[in-house]
Amino acid sequence: MLRQDGSPPLYYMLLHGWIKAFGDSEDATHALSVVFATLCIPAAFWAAGRPWGRRAAWFAAFLAALLPFLTGHGQETRMYSLVPLLSIVATGCFLRVYVLRDRRFIVPFALSLTAMLYTHNWSLFFMVASIGALGWLAWDDPENRRALVKDGIYGFGLALLLYAPWIPTLLFQAKHTAAPWSNSPGTYEPTRQLSRVLGGYGPAMTLAFGAGIGLAAVWHRGRLQAGRERRMLVASSIVIVGLIVLAWALSQHNPAWTNRYFAVVIGPLVVLGAGGLRNAGRVALVACVFLFMFWYQPHPFGDSKASERTVATKVRTLLEPGDLVISTHPERLPVISYYLDDPGLQYATTLGRVRDSGVMDWRDALTRLRKSRVDNTLEPLLDTVPVGAHVLIVRPIIRSDASWRAPWTKLVRRRSAQWSKAMARDERFGRTDVEPFRYGDVLDGVRATLYVKIAGASPAAFHLPDETE
Repeated sequence: MLRQDGSPPLYYMLLHGWIKAFGDSEDATHALSVVFATLCIPAAFWAAGRPWGRRAAWFAAFLAALLPFLTGHGQETRMYSLVPLLSIVATGCFLRVYVLRDRRFIVPFALSLTAMLYTHNWSLFFMVASIGALGWLAWDDPENRRALVKDGIYGFGLALLLYAPWIPTLLFQAKHTAAPWSNSPGTYEPTRQLSRVLGGYGPAMTLAFGAGIGLAAVWHRGRLQAGRERRMLVASSIVIVGLIVLAWALSQHNPAWTNRYFAVVIGPLVVLGAGGLRNAGRVALVACVFLFMFWYQPHPFGDSKASERTVATKVRTLLEPGDLVISTHPERLPVISYYLDDPGLQYATTLGRVRDSGVMDWRDALTRLRKSRVDNTLEPLLDTVPVGAHVLIVRPIIRSDASWRAPWTKLVRRRSAQWSKAMARDERFGRTDVEPFRYGDVLDGVRATLYVKIAGASPAAFHLPDETE
């Protein structure tokens, strides 16, 4: 099924088992993400503890406990709280194996890296950047170079061996289910998105100042006094900068860039930040006070799916088995059908009729949407609707074109306007309801319009005035 999507399978396999045990309600599925986000706290304590010391472990736990990224994505049924957990564990194992030279963690590192690769594709950038960090470590330590390379082959080789069965599916996804909804990132996108992970420029500058002072102190102690810490500083920095640069560069050619993907950065970011705070003295305590003030009441990520829930709750009592539901924003249909919760309904998008409303088929979706028009897709759908049946058309509320400029979103915006106008002008249908009727306060979400097929009757009897009227 994931050949229709662009994601690896691990999170969905875990979610499948979780749903079997606890059900598929919002509370039940969100709870799995809460578990992962909460586990990030002891994981961060462990990851930073031995490399940087016990004081750094407490700083890492503090960062993980209040980090806005984890607070936000810990409330969603997505993999973006599992990825940080695995990233933290993999970072801790990497530092233990290749900086502290504790070979007991080679297998745990390989397993945690493999789990990352099976959870999100940006983990490939983490892996490549980690190999770059290992290369620097080997270059910086000629006496142990051969042993480091050997252990690198063991750790990364085992991870690649375990990941190999998924590579054919990955290549298929890359060819057919890329991210046409994403724009190529600009020059300042890396710093902007990294600051969003930390809750904005204010807390980002606070952490950079506090941890930066500590890391600068480590760097200026000299190789003899702080050789191990300097190596951890450089290796962690290479992983952070390397994976962001790789993602940015490849997204210039094939965009796959959005803030939630930065989940893979959290592991090395938290551990390095904790190491810096540990060496910053009293400045670290002042920085933590300000971070607590910024993060205690985090700015909400927003509940973009609340609109689907509200709209579906209001209109589902008006629908009957056999009625047709059309989403002009194809990837939002699974959420709409989840809240409508009626197996007797028929579903379609601007891509055509949908057999399984719980799945968005991304295979060559942009090409298919370009070929899909009112005359060859919408009208055949409407012709099959019997007299007296309903058609619910759900379209996105678009406040500004600025966030709808990617190839996919731009075409979704155009098709939504075309299909909505075609439905409004079709004299075979009369409009009976609109939800929300007024959406002045709704910044994001959907608007649903309900029609009934009246054939030769006068549509004026069913017409509802627009807001402007």
